Amino acid sequence: MKVATEELQTMRTLHTEFNKTKMALGELELQKLDVIRHIGSIKEQFGVEEKKLIEKYGPDSILNMDTGEITKKENGQDK
Repeated sequence: MKVATEELQTMRTLHTEFNKTKMALGELELQKLDVIRHIGSIKEQFGVEEKKLIEKYGPDSILNMDTGEITKKENGQDK
């Protein structure tokens, strides 16, 4: 006993589509891991640069990222 040709073709098509979708999902997961690693690298670089600024301007300094202006905290509060 065999399935009809159309039924077999339908099952083959669905199976192929399922496998393609699994591969695409795997590729997305690899891209996600690359992005996560890149974020980690950026955070690390940010920390290094932040430390340099703290050493230069002091730990109580606040950098305005829009203007580049540095202000000092007053009594633990932003000025």
